[in-house]
Amino acid sequence: MIKKITKYRFGDKLRTVRERKGITLKEVGKKAKVSESLVSQIERNKVSPSIDTLLAIADVLQIDLEYLFKDYKKTKKVSLVKADERESVVLQNVIYHQLSSLADPSEKHDMEAILLEIQPGGEKGNLEYGHAGKELGFILEGTGDLVYGTETYFLKEGDSISFPSDIPHVLKNTGKKTLKAVWIVTPPRMYFEKNKN
Repeated sequence: MIKKITKYRFGDKLRTVRERKGITLKEVGKKAKVSESLVSQIERNKVSPSIDTLLAIADVLQIDLEYLFKDYKKTKKVSLVKADERESVVLQNVIYHQLSSLADPSEKHDMEAILLEIQPGGEKGNLEYGHAGKELGFILEGTGDLVYGTETYFLKEGDSISFPSDIPHVLKNTGKKTLKAVWIVTPPRMYFEKNKN
């Protein structure tokens, strides 16, 4: 089935290669088992070929598929959080500094990255319930305990820990100075969206 061309325009490349090789439209059509007229319409971006037809023509012209599709690789959006524009929220003696900006919180593989500052005696989390997802933490400064279900893990500067979030868990600052840690949560908990005034 032939569809009207939309945003993918292979025709220019196909025509350029064909002309450089001195191959006629008729020859391409015959070898690809399609009509000369169809090849002409594809080259003029009048129609969008089926994938089978496109591959057949590319094979006849010996075109590398990487070359054919390289202009159509999707670019992904980059999330940049400038140090002087970083949002912060304070919840129960814990400061949450935004490290990632969520362009699409509903994205299946999105994550939230935060810089935590927990004062001595402070804690983050809940021992009554967990939540869906996974977490990874890296201790930058200080010491603390991660209470995970019935287990307790002592953490110090340079340590990292990762775990499924569905088990109740709490990160406690058990030291005498501020506990600083980079914490990554997926899917996002939306700390900053939930606490906007």
